[in-house]
Amino acid sequence: MSGDIEVVLIYGSARPGRFCDVVARWVSEEILTYRGFSLSVIDPAEPYLATLSERIAQADAFIVITPEYNHGYTAPLKSLIDSTYEQWHAKPVAFVSYGGVSGGLRAVEQLRLVFAELHAVTLRDGVSFANATNHFDAAGNLLEPNSARGALKLTLARLRWWARALRTARNATPYTDAVT
Repeated sequence: MSGDIEVVLIYGSARPGRFCDVVARWVSEEILTYRGFSLSVIDPAEPYLATLSERIAQADAFIVITPEYNHGYTAPLKSLIDSTYEQWHAKPVAFVSYGGVSGGLRAVEQLRLVFAELHAVTLRDGVSFANATNHFDAAGNLLEPNSARGALKLTLARLRWWARALRTARNATPYTDAVT
Protein backbone atom coordinates (compact mmCIF):
# COMPACT_ATOMS: atom_id res chain seq x y z
CA MET A 1 0.00 0.00 0.00
CA SER A 2 1.35 3.41 -0.90
CA GLY A 3 0.84 6.75 0.76
CA ASP A 4 2.47 8.37 3.70
CA ILE A 5 2.14 6.88 7.14
CA GLU A 6 0.40 9.45 9.34
CA VAL A 7 2.48 9.36 12.54
CA VAL A 8 1.44 11.23 15.64
CA LEU A 9 4.25 12.01 18.05
CA ILE A 10 2.84 12.13 21.58
CA TYR A 11 4.71 14.01 24.28
CA GLY A 12 4.59 12.16 27.59
CA SER A 13 5.36 15.06 29.89
CA ALA A 14 3.72 18.37 30.67
CA ARG A 15 6.19 19.56 33.31
CA PRO A 16 7.65 23.05 32.98
CA GLY A 17 11.28 22.79 31.90
CA ARG A 18 10.75 19.21 30.76
CA PHE A 19 13.45 17.25 28.98
CA CYS A 20 10.78 15.77 26.70
CA ASP A 21 11.18 18.72 24.34
CA VAL A 22 14.82 17.82 23.70
CA VAL A 23 14.08 14.16 22.99
CA ALA A 24 11.00 14.92 20.88
CA ARG A 25 12.87 17.49 18.79
CA TRP A 26 15.56 14.90 18.00
CA VAL A 27 12.94 12.27 17.10
CA SER A 28 11.01 14.73 14.91
CA GLU A 29 14.11 15.84 13.05
CA GLU A 30 15.15 12.23 12.46
CA ILE A 31 11.70 11.15 11.23
CA LEU A 32 11.64 13.97 8.71
CA THR A 33 14.78 12.52 7.09
CA TYR A 34 12.83 9.37 6.14
CA ARG A 35 10.44 9.21 3.22
CA GLY A 36 6.90 8.01 3.61
CA PHE A 37 6.05 9.58 6.96
CA SER A 38 4.00 12.63 7.74
CA LEU A 39 4.26 13.85 11.29
CA SER A 40 2.08 15.74 13.72
CA VAL A 41 2.39 16.30 17.46
CA ILE A 42 0.08 16.02 20.43
CA ASP A 43 1.46 17.72 23.50
CA PRO A 44 -0.38 17.44 26.83
CA ALA A 45 1.11 20.79 27.85
CA GLU A 46 -0.97 22.48 25.12
CA PRO A 47 -4.74 22.44 24.54
CA TYR A 48 -5.56 19.27 22.65
CA LEU A 49 -8.88 17.85 23.85
CA ALA A 50 -11.06 19.59 21.27
CA THR A 51 -9.37 17.78 18.37
CA LEU A 52 -7.92 14.72 20.11
CA SER A 53 -10.49 12.15 19.01
CA GLU A 54 -10.25 13.19 15.37
CA ARG A 55 -6.45 13.33 15.39
CA ILE A 56 -6.13 9.86 16.96
CA ALA A 57 -8.69 8.48 14.50
CA GLN A 58 -6.83 9.88 11.48
CA ALA A 59 -3.44 8.58 12.57
CA ASP A 60 -1.93 5.41 11.16
CA ALA A 61 0.66 5.07 13.94
CA PHE A 62 1.99 6.64 17.12
CA ILE A 63 5.33 7.30 18.74
CA VAL A 64 5.10 8.05 22.43
CA ILE A 65 7.98 10.00 23.94
CA THR A 66 7.81 9.00 27.58
CA PRO A 67 9.86 9.91 30.59
CA GLU A 68 9.95 7.75 33.64
CA TYR A 69 9.01 9.63 36.78
CA ASN A 70 8.96 7.65 40.02
CA HIS A 71 9.14 4.28 38.20
CA GLY A 72 6.18 5.04 35.94
CA TYR A 73 4.73 7.20 33.21
CA THR A 74 3.05 10.54 33.80
CA ALA A 75 -0.52 11.43 34.75
CA PRO A 76 -0.92 13.85 31.80
CA LEU A 77 0.01 11.03 29.41
CA LYS A 78 -2.50 8.67 31.05
CA SER A 79 -5.21 11.32 30.81
CA LEU A 80 -4.45 11.91 27.13
CA ILE A 81 -4.54 8.18 26.33
CA ASP A 82 -7.75 7.58 28.28
CA SER A 83 -9.57 10.47 26.57
CA THR A 84 -10.39 8.26 23.56
CA TYR A 85 -10.94 4.55 23.03
CA GLU A 86 -11.94 3.12 19.65
CA GLN A 87 -9.69 5.57 17.82
CA TRP A 88 -6.64 3.61 19.10
CA HIS A 89 -7.90 0.24 17.88
CA ALA A 90 -5.65 -1.79 15.55
CA LYS A 91 -2.92 0.84 15.30
CA PRO A 92 0.78 0.47 16.14
CA VAL A 93 2.48 2.32 18.97
CA ALA A 94 6.26 2.74 19.29
CA PHE A 95 8.12 4.20 22.24
CA VAL A 96 11.08 6.49 22.76
CA SER A 97 11.79 6.57 26.46
CA TYR A 98 14.17 8.38 28.72
CA GLY A 99 14.98 8.64 32.37
CA GLY A 100 17.57 7.68 34.92
CA VAL A 101 19.24 4.30 35.07
CA SER A 102 16.30 2.44 33.51
CA GLY A 103 16.02 4.81 30.55
CA GLY A 104 12.26 4.93 30.94
CA LEU A 105 11.78 1.23 30.27
CA ARG A 106 9.58 0.72 33.36
CA ALA A 107 7.23 3.40 32.03
CA VAL A 108 7.15 1.68 28.63
CA GLU A 109 6.29 -1.68 30.21
CA GLN A 110 3.35 -0.09 32.00
CA LEU A 111 2.21 1.67 28.83
CA ARG A 112 2.21 -1.65 26.95
CA LEU A 113 -0.50 -2.87 29.34
CA VAL A 114 -2.58 0.25 28.80
CA PHE A 115 -2.33 0.09 25.00
CA ALA A 116 -3.21 -3.63 25.01
CA GLU A 117 -6.53 -2.67 26.61
CA LEU A 118 -7.06 -0.18 23.79
CA HIS A 119 -6.51 -2.93 21.19
CA ALA A 120 -3.38 -1.17 19.93
CA VAL A 121 -0.24 -3.04 18.89
CA THR A 122 2.94 -2.02 20.69
CA LEU A 123 6.30 -2.53 19.04
CA ARG A 124 9.06 -4.48 20.69
CA ASP A 125 11.67 -2.19 19.17
CA GLY A 126 12.18 1.31 20.47
CA VAL A 127 14.72 3.86 21.62
CA SER A 128 15.74 4.30 25.23
CA PHE A 129 18.01 6.90 26.82
CA ALA A 130 19.38 5.91 30.24
CA ASN A 131 20.60 8.98 32.12
CA ALA A 132 19.24 10.97 29.21
CA THR A 133 20.75 14.34 30.00
CA ASN A 134 24.21 12.81 29.51
CA HIS A 135 23.40 11.96 25.87
CA PHE A 136 22.59 15.48 24.66
CA ASP A 137 24.60 18.69 24.56
CA ALA A 138 23.29 22.07 25.72
CA ALA A 139 21.80 22.73 22.26
CA GLY A 140 19.85 19.44 22.32
CA ASN A 141 22.10 17.55 19.91
CA LEU A 142 22.98 13.93 20.54
CA LEU A 143 26.61 13.59 21.54
CA GLU A 144 26.99 10.12 19.98
CA PRO A 145 24.02 9.67 17.65
CA ASN A 146 24.88 6.41 15.84
CA SER A 147 23.38 3.95 18.31
CA ALA A 148 20.18 5.93 18.85
CA ARG A 149 19.80 6.54 15.11
CA GLY A 150 20.19 2.84 14.43
CA ALA A 151 17.54 1.99 17.02
CA LEU A 152 15.18 4.64 15.65
CA LYS A 153 15.73 3.47 12.06
CA LEU A 154 14.74 -0.08 13.03
CA THR A 155 11.77 1.19 15.03
CA LEU A 156 10.53 3.30 12.11
CA ALA A 157 10.91 0.39 9.67
CA ARG A 158 8.83 -1.84 11.92
CA LEU A 159 6.34 0.96 12.60
CA ARG A 160 5.91 1.45 8.86
CA TRP A 161 5.31 -2.29 8.36
CA TRP A 162 2.72 -2.50 11.13
CA ALA A 163 1.03 0.74 10.11
CA ARG A 164 0.59 -0.43 6.51
CA ALA A 165 -0.55 -3.91 7.50
CA LEU A 166 -3.05 -2.63 10.05
CA ARG A 167 -4.31 0.15 7.77
CA THR A 168 -4.95 -2.46 5.06
CA ALA A 169 -6.78 -4.66 7.55
CA ARG A 170 -8.86 -1.77 8.95
CA ASN A 171 -9.82 -0.73 5.42
CA ALA A 172 -10.86 -4.28 4.53
CA THR A 173 -12.83 -4.84 7.73
CA PRO A 174 -13.31 -2.16 10.38
CA TYR A 175 -11.88 -3.43 13.66
CA THR A 176 -15.21 -3.01 15.46
CA ASP A 177 -16.75 -5.40 12.88
CA ALA A 178 -14.12 -8.09 13.50
CA VAL A 179 -16.26 -9.79 16.16
CA THR A 180 -19.30 -10.31 13.93
